[in-house]
This record gives sequence, C-alpha cells and structure tokens, in this order.
Amino acid sequence: MNEVRRLKRELAYEGTILKVYRDLVEIGGHQASWDYIHHNGAAAVLPLTAEGKLLMVRQYRNALDRATLEIPAGKVDSPDEPRRLCAFRELEEETGYRVESPDKLEFLMRIDTTVAFCDEEIDIFLARELLPGQQHLDQDESIEVEEWELRDLLQMIYRGELRDGKTVSAILGYAAKIFSEGEKGKISPQ
Repeated sequence: MNEVRRLKRELAYEGTILKVYRDLVEIGGHQASWDYIHHNGAAAVLPLTAEGKLLMVRQYRNALDRATLEIPAGKVDSPDEPRRLCAFRELEEETGYRVESPDKLEFLMRIDTTVAFCDEEIDIFLARELLPGQQHLDQDESIEVEEWELRDLLQMIYRGELRDGKTVSAILGYAAKIFSEGEKGKISPQ
C-alpha cells in the first residue's frame, strides 16, 4: 500500500452539524484532492420494552426525501459531551421513554458511519427497563414511535427495506448478542 501524506487542509464549508474540508494529499508520488467531512459524533440507543419489542422512530430525512425507520439517535451537543449522556437524552426526547440513569444504558458498539470521507462515530447503547417519560421534540422534528419484533426488523434488513447504517448495525449486533448469550429461545429471528 502506498504511503499517504496530507500536504494541506482547507475549510471549505462549515454547517450546523459538520465541517467540510478540502485536503491536498500525496499518494504514490501523485497529488490528489480529497474531500473530508468532520462530525463531532453522535449516540444512538436501541430501546427494549418489557415485552421484548424494540422501539423504533419513523421520521422524514431530507437527504433521502422520504421517511425512514430508525433507532433513536442524535448528535452530541458539544465535542466533549459523553456519548452515554447524549444517548440518555435522545432516548427520552425522541421516544418519550427513559431509563433511570445514564449508567443503565448498556454499551453495544461503536460504528464509523462513512469511512471514505467522514469521521463520524456513533456509540450505540441498549436500553432496558424503560420508564415512561415525555417526548421533547425539536421544533423541526416530527417523529412517530413504533414497537417492532426483532424477527420482523431482521426480515426487513434482509429484504433491503431497512437500510440506515446505525439501525442495521444495532439490530444485527443486538441479535448476535442475545443469541450468543443463550437467550435465543426468548426471541426467534424466524
């Protein structure tokens, strides 16, 4: 593999949730211009009801010009905000449910969302023992909360109907976790 050396980085655009840079790199004796997007990070949570169903949120996504089915998630409020606190906040804001404290969130995984041009990382947590709270949507959010069976979500993934990366990762990670822990009799992917 050829060594890559960054020669220059220029800020091309700064938005509300990201910064876009133009990098000049040297690779294999040639120079190239690469785009790079910086994101401060985010957290997501896979809420599990007492009945074993997963809470999902349906919301409009402008980039896709359609509604998507996802797990609750959001960006950190500042680069140094612990992602566990972000997940704790987003759970109640988007679903109207909460857990007793951020410590009750179980770390599931960290994903890099778009490695070719963006450094966004999302920490994904599992929330059990949900307590009723109150939904606190932002002014520009319209979110419907839905309960789903794991097996139905898995089938949607395999049919290509559920494609959000963080959501697919969380559901497959959770399914692998419960099956490896011997809970397969409780929830069946069939």
